Amino acid sequence: MALLGACAPPKEKAGAEALPFIRTAPVPAAAALVPRAYRFKTPGTLTIGMTVGALPIADYTPDGQGYVGLDPNFAQLIAESLGLKLKILPIAWPDWPLGLTSGKYDAVMANVTVTEERKDKFDFSTYRDDKLGIYTRSDGPILRVDGPQDVAGRRVALTAGTNQSQILDRWNARNIAAGLKPVEPLYYDDPGVMRLAVLSGRADLSFGPNFLAAYEARDGRTRSVGTVAGGWPLTAFIAVTTRKASGLAPAITAAINAQIDNGNYIKLLRRWNMADERIPRSATNPAGLPRQ
Repeated sequence: MALLGACAPPKEKAGAEALPFIRTAPVPAAAALVPRAYRFKTPGTLTIGMTVGALPIADYTPDGQGYVGLDPNFAQLIAESLGLKLKILPIAWPDWPLGLTSGKYDAVMANVTVTEERKDKFDFSTYRDDKLGIYTRSDGPILRVDGPQDVAGRRVALTAGTNQSQILDRWNARNIAAGLKPVEPLYYDDPGVMRLAVLSGRADLSFGPNFLAAYEARDGRTRSVGTVAGGWPLTAFIAVTTRKASGLAPAITAAINAQIDNGNYIKLLRRWNMADERIPRSATNPAGLPRQ
């Protein structure tokens, strides 16, 4: 079992936040896939519920009047591809399922992973490979994490109740069965506090969404020692989420693929140091993580 290679830090320490949005032209073939019977929350506008508050995914502009990051710009590209205006509604993660089913917004971009259970109620248009990153402090002794045995006896900072906590539990069970030292999980809700635990030496490693840790690593104080699929050992995908059978998902999938074809997709991912999460094509409702 081998993990994917560590991502290299970006050449620029900062600057992506100040760049103007990448824009696009309407894609008639994608717009034509929107069902005539579909009623947008606001006519002529794609309203997207989005978790906002941490780059590189999404944050507020300094004046608090707009948004910056990968998801706001990608949402703009999707809306423009469909010939629509864009409205972003900031939401809390636990609120997205009810908000979407009740019609508060047309779609959700909240780092939602495709699962078989969620497919019962929602449709998905994939746009990122879900990867988890394992990081340590730059001057630390750990060079690579290539499997469960490499975390044996280590103190690992992570968030409880997440994909990574489930993966770490499975790794720990394997290690204990093999007679190796158990891992010591250290649970944090705040990514900043989690990183501080690694920098201070309280934790040997952090284990969480790779995009966030890679973005933080631009300052050179932490470094990647490995990445792992978010559904280990299965591949997992992040997707734009829409109401089940609303008919909007095929149009969004086509819009995403148009941006892959014209180069905007990879350009945007590279801007935010997330090129290693690219996918070759967007898909509507692909196989998701299995039911628990």
